[in-house]
Amino acid sequence: MKNNWLTLSLLLLAFVANGQTRLFVEPSFPQIAHGHKIIAIVPFRTTILLRPKQMATLLDGQLEKMQEDESRGIQMSMYAWFLKRKQQGSMWVDVQDASKTTAILARNGINYANVGDHTQEEIAEILNVDAVVSGTFVTDKPMSDGASLALGLLVGFWEATNKATINMFIHNAEDGKVLVNYNKAVAGSVGSSNDQLINIIMRKASRRIPYTKPRV
Repeated sequence: MKNNWLTLSLLLLAFVANGQTRLFVEPSFPQIAHGHKIIAIVPFRTTILLRPKQMATLLDGQLEKMQEDESRGIQMSMYAWFLKRKQQGSMWVDVQDASKTTAILARNGINYANVGDHTQEEIAEILNVDAVVSGTFVTDKPMSDGASLALGLLVGFWEATNKATINMFIHNAEDGKVLVNYNKAVAGSVGSSNDQLINIIMRKASRRIPYTKPRV
């Protein structure tokens, strides 16, 4: 299973080299979204692909902890992105506070490690929201401050740019239908933050997401 995940992660990161972007929007999304009032963002499944020399310096469990921290950073940055649009009046659906989302999931025994064991309908029901934003994130360098600082001490870590691929989904709560699937590969400068990355990724997607347009 671990080998299969690593293979998938490598394939996703390979999109960076080709600069590929894929965006699918369910044709009926505008009609479905009309009845939506609130959405939630759950932790993204994150993979940090380090070089063997970097891996050799890590303690047991340190990579897993960095990946969970990175996932939390992506979740918070995406929440901030949606919240800013809401405050600007360019998005009419509400977004659940990411800290509240995490707390509700925790009370129901759901965390970063096992969130993938639950369907999006189940998660939406637990969170009491109309749609769930989720996905995967693959990078060769962490963006979160703590992980970046730790790995910055490793030889050669700061030599190259950050490369990352995000595969985002928006699922409808009622039936689990995929309303949006957005796969985007980006390359940022050394020290790029989660907020900068999400702004780059969401710039194009926002023009196609019905939440940022007048209701049908």
